[in-house]
Amino acid sequence: MNVRDSEHIIAELNQKEPYELTQNLSEADLIIINTCSVREKPVAKLFSEIGVFKKHKKEGAKIGVTGCTASHLGKEIIKRAPVVDFVLGARNVSKITDVVDQKHAVEVNTDFDESTYTFGEYRSNPFKAMVNISIGCDKSCTFCIVPATRGDEISIPSDLIVKEITKAVNVGAKEVMLLGQNVNNYGKHFSATDEICNFTQLLQKISKIDGLERIRFASPHPLHMDDAFLQEFASNPKICKQIHVPLQSGSTRILKEMKRGYTKENFLNRCEKIRTLCPEATISTDVIVGFPGESDADFEDTMEVVEKVRFEQMFSFKYSPRPHTKAASFDNQIDSKVSGDRLTRLQLRHTEILDEVMDAQIGKVHKVYFDELKSNGRVSGRSDDGKLFFVKGSEELLGQIVDVKVSKTSRGALDGVLV
Repeated sequence: MNVRDSEHIIAELNQKEPYELTQNLSEADLIIINTCSVREKPVAKLFSEIGVFKKHKKEGAKIGVTGCTASHLGKEIIKRAPVVDFVLGARNVSKITDVVDQKHAVEVNTDFDESTYTFGEYRSNPFKAMVNISIGCDKSCTFCIVPATRGDEISIPSDLIVKEITKAVNVGAKEVMLLGQNVNNYGKHFSATDEICNFTQLLQKISKIDGLERIRFASPHPLHMDDAFLQEFASNPKICKQIHVPLQSGSTRILKEMKRGYTKENFLNRCEKIRTLCPEATISTDVIVGFPGESDADFEDTMEVVEKVRFEQMFSFKYSPRPHTKAASFDNQIDSKVSGDRLTRLQLRHTEILDEVMDAQIGKVHKVYFDELKSNGRVSGRSDDGKLFFVKGSEELLGQIVDVKVSKTSRGALDGVLV
């Protein structure tokens, strides 16, 4: 979502201001740092980055801070770093051209509605499109700052989504990534229409776009994975067989403290349903260890879910207290060493599982969509189930879906030969 926000910022500046991109800092008249605030580390890094840019930027160059950290710190950023020229929140991307020429402008209104705004056209990769289908979040997970930085959830009208994807397909994209905090909660609230359309119905509409061959989405929520959605995921040939199912914790007690809305058993049931309906699908997840009050038994529940589901990809972190969240004030915070030890154990075990999963791919054939030219005469792309592939080849492969046989494996990617 941050990458797509950056594309929108670039598009607006290209369209309404005489700016163009440069990879050379010494040439830049405008430097924009687009931020995340889900964890504490990126926030700390922000001020370090500002210091680096202040030291090396050319005379008169502007620095802007955008995104989620901009939303939650607002004018505090300029107080701490007066060299910053403007601050623009994650819910206010369309206002970039309003603030870029206003010294110390701060625009961080999380109630602002961009759901029907038509952004300029810019994509960092012409072969695949990222498309927002909703903005904001209506959940109240006790660990998560996103509702405070991106505001209440609003769905983007389906006709606007179809138009945007059609535009991208007409200029070469064969794959779309649908974006939202909880994509499968789509359709619960529209601000400018009385349209009735849920996520399953949206997928069916998008599937009818001529020339679009692959549909991905990030991220669904386990709470909204009803049977109709999973049946559509499994049976629709345009939907890539890769699904992110964020666990967060395997403990029902901790999940209740997190306000996730499902139990360990619910989660396992949904994953089992996916494996039954679509055995070829890969399942990825997110895990937080060391959430306040997490006992050894709670952590063992998480390990048990990892053993049962055998996630093909896992993003795992130590719990990080965030401002504007309930869990930050819980009085049963876990010692950092305990959290660190648990994270190490979790990641080591998942690494073993991943090695087994990837090693089993030797000799298998996948349909790979190539979308990026790499160095050393190689091209990269992803299989239908989301595995990253590298093959020897040239730009002639870009935008093509080709059968590739796995010749070499590693944890993060597969090498292959064209079939």
